[in-house]
Amino acid sequence: MSANQHTPRVLIFDSGVGSLSIGAAIHDLLPEIDLLYVMDHGGFPYGEWPEALLTEHICATVCRVLATHKVDLLVMACNSASTAVLPALRSQIAIPVVGVVPAIKPAAALSQSGVIGLLATPGTVSRPYTAQLIQDFAAHCQIIAVGSPELAPAVENFIWHEHALDAVLNRVKTAFSQHADFAAMDTIILACTHFPLVQPQLSVLLPNINWVDSGQAIARRVAFLMGELGLAETPGKPARQSAIILGEEPASANLAQYLQARNIKISAD
Repeated sequence: MSANQHTPRVLIFDSGVGSLSIGAAIHDLLPEIDLLYVMDHGGFPYGEWPEALLTEHICATVCRVLATHKVDLLVMACNSASTAVLPALRSQIAIPVVGVVPAIKPAAALSQSGVIGLLATPGTVSRPYTAQLIQDFAAHCQIIAVGSPELAPAVENFIWHEHALDAVLNRVKTAFSQHADFAAMDTIILACTHFPLVQPQLSVLLPNINWVDSGQAIARRVAFLMGELGLAETPGKPARQSAIILGEEPASANLAQYLQARNIKISAD
């Protein structure tokens, strides 16, 4: 490796463990680049923040992290944040920023029945950006939108503390099943990065469904931008994956074990 070359490093930023679903997709496609997960646990959940305050908080937090950690690209691994803060964030930092938005376009292409579930936080369901995506790519489809205020916190508590998920998941199923077109629904968009982490459990309750999330599309976008930046993987070099937990609460033993199983090391802020 020459002096002006370095191993590419991507920062994956979220309010919590949702960064792990996006990071897994990036690591699968680009196994030899370094990943830095930043979990803003003190700011969780982003879906409940007013948009202006969320934008101010994320921009300040990202700038603080970038002051001490060198990265080549940032992934905003949160639908609620991406639909609100990207323009302001891009105006304040010099590196490329990739946002995560609901995978409405691929879901519309995949569905045979044209009846599609949208499982998201209330913030993402209500954002004008989401409505525009539906208008642009799925106007011919019936969208059954479920904005769950409790599923992302339940997933966070499941990963941090092994709290039970069954009651919350059953309420999600009930919310979908009450819709008149439920029987025809063949595809569900997981429009929160926390949700793919519990897709196996959701699949048991809602079988015969095509599950769609943004992970693979984001990984492809990262690969493209790495090429545009002239950054290449280092063949044969083991990737370094590390996580920073922001907020006053230290990582729990369960979270540490979860990260260790994925070869992610907890680092100091």
